[in-house]
Amino acid sequence: MTSPATITMFGADWCRDCTRTKRQLDGLGISYTYVDLVADPAAADVARDISGRTNIPVVVYPDASHHVEPSNADVEAKLRELSLI
Repeated sequence: MTSPATITMFGADWCRDCTRTKRQLDGLGISYTYVDLVADPAAADVARDISGRTNIPVVVYPDASHHVEPSNADVEAKLRELSLI
């Protein structure tokens, strides 16, 4: 299980939005746990339970809020709100 201070991202390598969000987090030096839904298909149920949707990526923040298919601006705003950048 991830620690409360960890960002978790559910995604897949074939998903362009997932690749973009990973690149953004990596570029900002943000540590996060990546859950590969191809390698762990059962995790898709977890992501769906969190988001109520089947869209990815699902990004879960330390404050237990989440984004589904966020734009880079959405992610950046949330990271700033949490004082992570």
